[in-house]
Amino acid sequence: MKDAINRRNALIGMGATVALTAAPLNVFAASHATVHEVLMLNKDPDDSSKKMLFSPYMLEVNVGDTVKFVPSDKGHNSESIKGMLPKGAAKWKGKINKEVEVTFDIPGFYGYQCKPHANMGMIGLIVVSGEGKLDNLEDAKGAKQRGKAKKAWKKLWEEADAAGLTS
Repeated sequence: MKDAINRRNALIGMGATVALTAAPLNVFAASHATVHEVLMLNKDPDDSSKKMLFSPYMLEVNVGDTVKFVPSDKGHNSESIKGMLPKGAAKWKGKINKEVEVTFDIPGFYGYQCKPHANMGMIGLIVVSGEGKLDNLEDAKGAKQRGKAKKAWKKLWEEADAAGLTS
């Protein structure tokens, strides 16, 4: 009987050890989410001919990562574009001159804009890697755009294709 109790205690001890070591691994994995910053600018600091832009305007992130949109210059916001989000993804709409943080939990393509300057081409793309990333690609590419945003999106999609983000 003494041997049975020892085996039982050993099994209980092993179970407790597994439980205690598994929990920190889950916490550790969750703590590896990254926060990326996107600046909202009146002009590119490296090329003054480029005006009203997000920097970077194209970003690849992982599921669970957060993007913080920072109004480095006044008069800007960040908001998602209708038709340019994966199914089930939450839209966002930041206030003018205010930071907004968005956490991305669904793989896919997320188009965003500065509402006051979208017609001037102030747009951006976030690609969230993972299973199902390509599910909303055609919808995102087909979303209607106006003004300079139409030309800016054409260029951005070409860059995304060249970078291998759309395959």
